[in-house]
Amino acid sequence: MAPARQQPPPLYSKDEKVLCFHGELLYEAKVMDVQSGEKSGNGEAWEYKIHYKGWKKTWDDWVGKDRIRPFDDEHKELAAQLHAQAKRSMQATAKQTTKTSKVGNDSTRGSEERGSAAVQGGRGGRRGKDWELEQEDAFHSKPMINIPVPDHVQAMLVDDWENITKNNQLVPLPHPKPVSKIFQDYLAYEAPRREEGSASMDILEEVIAGFREYFEKALSRILLYRFERHQYMDVRKLWDNVDEKSEYKSVCDVYGAEHLARLIVSLPELLAQTNMDQQSVSRLREEVSKFTSWLGRNTETYFVSEYETPSQEYVDKARSF
Repeated sequence: MAPARQQPPPLYSKDEKVLCFHGELLYEAKVMDVQSGEKSGNGEAWEYKIHYKGWKKTWDDWVGKDRIRPFDDEHKELAAQLHAQAKRSMQATAKQTTKTSKVGNDSTRGSEERGSAAVQGGRGGRRGKDWELEQEDAFHSKPMINIPVPDHVQAMLVDDWENITKNNQLVPLPHPKPVSKIFQDYLAYEAPRREEGSASMDILEEVIAGFREYFEKALSRILLYRFERHQYMDVRKLWDNVDEKSEYKSVCDVYGAEHLARLIVSLPELLAQTNMDQQSVSRLREEVSKFTSWLGRNTETYFVSEYETPSQEYVDKARSF
């Protein structure tokens, strides 16, 4: 007779202080009780009875491990960012009396308007060809992912916009700490915090792979300001027709944190056009928020300290591009 499979111990214990998701927000909570998931037959090894701090007992709930997070500094910071973003979103919704204008794509970042709108955390102006009303309604009915962006990163994006569109400067390329290096460092930081072979580890790797693909496809289409497009034409030869020895195999090996941050503030609009269900949206939002929080703590490492001033010849060509 085969021995019974030993059940792993519960991740959280009775009376432990934790953070727990209710909807898309994290709240301080306490584990009131722990029971085997076999009682409910939901496939969970363990279930945890959660009481949310400051809430009535009628809100107490039995939840699985996927909704609980440790009560540590990293997740408390994430919780604060999620609540701050939700507050800003509600304030923006209260002020909005009409819908934004029509959806459109502009490879020069909306004649430099998109950048200034994006760093404010809003959806930005929509320009381009007129769409049918039902198409616009379908777009707005899809779930939006409000991704918290640390205030100092938003401030850096404002400086980035001014440096390029007002001061005629450029991010030095190839970047000393390219996007591929950023993703590599984040995986090295985050992977040891997750169990090897777990669903959480699989999600982490999938999100980073998806992030990379989005960046590669979005860079030339929506992430560049008009003044940068001539630079893009100059540097694209680094990854076009490369050989095996080349260190520049894609845009991720050439561009860095400044353009990656522009992608992050553009993600809500981009992901709203996908067909993800709400559970996937919530999980993706958490993963991207954790990455953004980590990037925000390491801005001095990955963002350039100075932009470069191009030649007058470049300025003339860029203006006529």
